Amino acid sequence: MRYMATAVTDAGIVKKINQDSLTVKIAQTSAGQVCMAVVCDGLGGLSLGEVASGNVILAFDKWFKEQFMAPGAEWTGESIRNSWEDIIYSMNQKIKEYGASQGVEMGTTITAVLFLKDKYYAIHVGDSRLYELSDGCRQITEDQTLIARELAQGIITKEQALTDSRRNVLLQCIGVTQKLLPAFYSGNINGEAAYLVCSDGFRHVITPDEIYQLCRPLQNLTQKVMQVNLTSLVERVKQRGERDNISAVLIQVGRETC
Repeated sequence: MRYMATAVTDAGIVKKINQDSLTVKIAQTSAGQVCMAVVCDGLGGLSLGEVASGNVILAFDKWFKEQFMAPGAEWTGESIRNSWEDIIYSMNQKIKEYGASQGVEMGTTITAVLFLKDKYYAIHVGDSRLYELSDGCRQITEDQTLIARELAQGIITKEQALTDSRRNVLLQCIGVTQKLLPAFYSGNINGEAAYLVCSDGFRHVITPDEIYQLCRPLQNLTQKVMQVNLTSLVERVKQRGERDNISAVLIQVGRETC
């Protein structure tokens, strides 16, 4: 597989500090081209949400450079999961300890995805999301939120969930949750699809169809067009009054050609 990627992060129309953090890496390996994208949505007082999200991003960047890309390293879905869980558990403890030293509660979500050979692997805590854009906009991750749980249990409807004031109540959060349970996903890469990783601020006030129309593969044949379209969606979100930080990474997949 081969990859193109672009990313946008914006503080939005209300908050002075952008507590979201993200990274995207594309590299050539003996197994072909690989791509990693991570989005973290920080929460906490002052700039401490940014500290939490930024440090988790730094930990994943370090893993990619020093472990994943190490000469002779071979990775399986199980070893990726174990390595990523170790990072998340370690960061959960470090962020809790730092927050306690500052007298505040701080934390971050994470949605990370790695494209390796013909598979994708994702780890997820909180309510950022991973989508596959092919024939439509398919949500891969499941929100770890009170609203998502009540929706699954049939307590509320989809329509009620859209406007419920508790939509930001997380069941899992790095730096806050005592017994963290990261969700892990894997699947076959669709060589004719695009993938989107985003914070909740990106998708609150736009529909999956709107995301699909501007992020679908045939709409994004160059990286420049990808950047224009993703930025356009972020501006639309701001125009509709979204109050949160807004972040997204768009990855376009293509098959290797001889």
